[in-house]
Amino acid sequence: MATLQYILITLCVFVCMEGVTWLMHKYVMHGIGWYLHEDHHEPGYKHTFEKNDLYFVLFAVPCMTGMYYGTVGGITWLFFVCLGILLYGICYFLIHDVLIHRRFKWFDKTNNWYFRGLRKAHKIHHKHLGKEEGECFGMLFVPLKYFREAKSSTKAS
Repeated sequence: MATLQYILITLCVFVCMEGVTWLMHKYVMHGIGWYLHEDHHEPGYKHTFEKNDLYFVLFAVPCMTGMYYGTVGGITWLFFVCLGILLYGICYFLIHDVLIHRRFKWFDKTNNWYFRGLRKAHKIHHKHLGKEEGECFGMLFVPLKYFREAKSSTKAS
């Protein structure tokens, strides 16, 4: 398979992961898996780790397994599928844990309209403390109104 095809596979999987994330967040984390996700919605929860962090392990293990099997006997398309998942996971961590929840103080001075839009949408998601009536389940693509609000507040500043 040509290098361009591998790049396209990786990019397509990366983009599709937003849909997977939305579905998992809405129907698993706010459904049958609420027990692990609930502490993430508790106001003022200030522990280093949350039960919610176990989702990282639940998603990482199959990805690492796929990467391994995608390299046995030579590199295959499976490796690049898992590479797209890995890259999305890295972005998810940087956006969700670093930028939005500020569990790490790496980007405290960021004032980009796109990042502010993501933060606003996630804040709206967290205004619901229970598992019902949630909104904004995505991470990198959220309703446009949040980006518009962020852009207009940049112009007003």
